[in-house]
Amino acid sequence: MLFPVSLGLLALPLTQVLANPIIARDAPAAVNATTCNGKKYVYEGLAGYGKLASDARDKFGDTIGGIGSAIALDKSSIKKNKSKKGTYSGIIYGLPDRGWNTQGTQNTQTRVHKFSFTFEVVEATLAKPAAPNFKLTYLDTVLLTGPDGTPLTGLDPTDTVTYEGFPTLPLAKYTGNGFGQDGPGGARVPLDTEGLVLGDDGTYWISDEYAAFVYQFDKKGKMIKVIRTPDAFVPLRNGTESFSAASPPIYDQKFKISPEDPTTGRGNNQGLEALTRSPDGKYLYTMLQSATIQDGGSKNTKRRNTRFLQYRLKKNKIELKAEYAVQLPVLPSGRVASQSEIHYISKSQFLVLARDSGAGHGQDKSQSIYRNADIIDISSATNLVGKVDAFDGQIATKDGVLKSDIVPAIYCPWLSYNNNEELGKFGVRNGGAQDENLLNEKWESFALLPVDDEDTEKTKEGGKDFFLISFSDNDFITQNGQYNTIHHFLDEG
Repeated sequence: MLFPVSLGLLALPLTQVLANPIIARDAPAAVNATTCNGKKYVYEGLAGYGKLASDARDKFGDTIGGIGSAIALDKSSIKKNKSKKGTYSGIIYGLPDRGWNTQGTQNTQTRVHKFSFTFEVVEATLAKPAAPNFKLTYLDTVLLTGPDGTPLTGLDPTDTVTYEGFPTLPLAKYTGNGFGQDGPGGARVPLDTEGLVLGDDGTYWISDEYAAFVYQFDKKGKMIKVIRTPDAFVPLRNGTESFSAASPPIYDQKFKISPEDPTTGRGNNQGLEALTRSPDGKYLYTMLQSATIQDGGSKNTKRRNTRFLQYRLKKNKIELKAEYAVQLPVLPSGRVASQSEIHYISKSQFLVLARDSGAGHGQDKSQSIYRNADIIDISSATNLVGKVDAFDGQIATKDGVLKSDIVPAIYCPWLSYNNNEELGKFGVRNGGAQDENLLNEKWESFALLPVDDEDTEKTKEGGKDFFLISFSDNDFITQNGQYNTIHHFLDEG
């Protein structure tokens, strides 16, 4: 039989990760199964979890935080311990977002972290919970820079800048050192990084919330290419492109941009939250976290209709091949469960991580209502390329009603992170007391680890077995944070 479905890396209040195997076949004693447009998926159970200390440091002495914003598994690195059943190792990359921002955004340089991992399937029950069985070891960090080699930043954008061969990019001008301390000031390209794909050539593809663009970086971390999304995605204020997310800097916390929300384009902190690729590397896929402003995105009860993009990658050309409407889940409260990640399954089906917000470790509420790995099918959806891509292009009304001539992707709910009967097998839970065993709020990443043939039983239905790995973004929350050796930060706790 297939191993239980979840491989988890939990760090409380550290960085959390869960994992769940994806099964496209019938399986006995499954926790949950769903059929999406004729294809069956089975969740067999939680397979593990792990921890990463909230005050862990990278090779530059900076706090490692937020690595669950996106993860990417180096498939070539995966090894199965042939002498010990159910034991795996490999390399996995973690992408932090814009950095610690409890007291305002700051001048944190964007980066990608590299880890090795080991995972051993263990027996775990509610009566006898297992200890952490997914272990991360820090290996390296790549710092990211702009086209001219200047470090990137997590500061909120204030202006724009142009480089030859690139579209207009966001720019953040700052005073002092950008952390509220003395310094010469400066200007850097800002990214709020949320999606990560490894290129076969050693490059990194990264999606971002500020501009809602997709960026490519070489193996040393220098920006070499930018995909500008359709104008309908680009935020406008007062008739001009404005990439601010209304997130004032730590050195000017009372600053307010006007208007606070863009009039069209991606909403604040609702940009390109997700990124994935086809196995052959020919296609990139990305999706907005929720609806554009003109499609209802200004209100969390109306932002259901988001947009999914497919790009064809060629050596000297990148082409937008498809654009689809995706209708996100609506919670009993009427609020929309925004999406935090997608992952390629086939040319027509993708995993989607949809979740609520404001519930979990360190939040006002401890019990999450919806944290799911769901599935979408785009095979019958209307291709909208070129039809709704102008700055005011709409797929839905401002009240969030999808246009009648648009067929959205099929949305199939599937795997819940919040199943306490599964979580309890590893001593963690959803809801209850605010302690180290409570799940973190923000689950934002996917990776698929293939199950070795020796570790699964074949059935007549066929199908492929995986562990679905998911990390959480802990927002750099720590009582012992550090950046550049001189800037120290901590959260209440």
